Amino acid sequence: MDVNAFLKSSGIARRIVRYGVDSAVFSQGDPASSVFYLQEGGVRLSVLSSRGKEAVIAMLGAGDFFGEGCLAGQPLRMCTARALTPASVLRIRKVDMVKALHSQPDFSDRFIAHMLTRNIRIEEDLVDQLFNSSEKRLARTLLLLAQYGTDDGPRKLPKVSQETLAEMVGTTRSRVNVFMNKFRKLGFVEYNGDLKVNRSLLSVVLHD
Repeated sequence: MDVNAFLKSSGIARRIVRYGVDSAVFSQGDPASSVFYLQEGGVRLSVLSSRGKEAVIAMLGAGDFFGEGCLAGQPLRMCTARALTPASVLRIRKVDMVKALHSQPDFSDRFIAHMLTRNIRIEEDLVDQLFNSSEKRLARTLLLLAQYGTDDGPRKLPKVSQETLAEMVGTTRSRVNVFMNKFRKLGFVEYNGDLKVNRSLLSVVLHD
């Protein structure tokens, strides 16, 4: 099902919002009253602890829903959503989303499939954190970020600092720097103003 086409033709009240890099779609603690559908670009979800430590819990791409916790009665946002790249986002009010899920079986099936896929990804992330080394976690993170590029060759990544990569991986910036230098020497990544990833070569790290 073409979700974009459905949302345009269904009469569902929605608002299209465009975000620049690192702009907040919503912040942790905001009222949760809408569901979001990512049309273009990438978004990262992160949680800030009471001690001020931030952890990245998901990276989303075009075709993903997020903010769906409001459908289960979540009154406040449990995380922050920020644009990884320039992003185009549809904002759908909770009441309209619920109505569409009840009245449109095809749309409901698409949304359920999305939720199942997200659950599988969360399980993979948990296994990654529990059992894989920091080096493998960094390689997996770079490969996930590479999905937002458009190049046929080495895939250009969105602007992401080593501090942010460390938050995503769950390690220190100094460790990320060591691994990135290693990946560059092996030809897995390229630095030339922009960061590019050779996906076929870097994926080998995950199977070592």
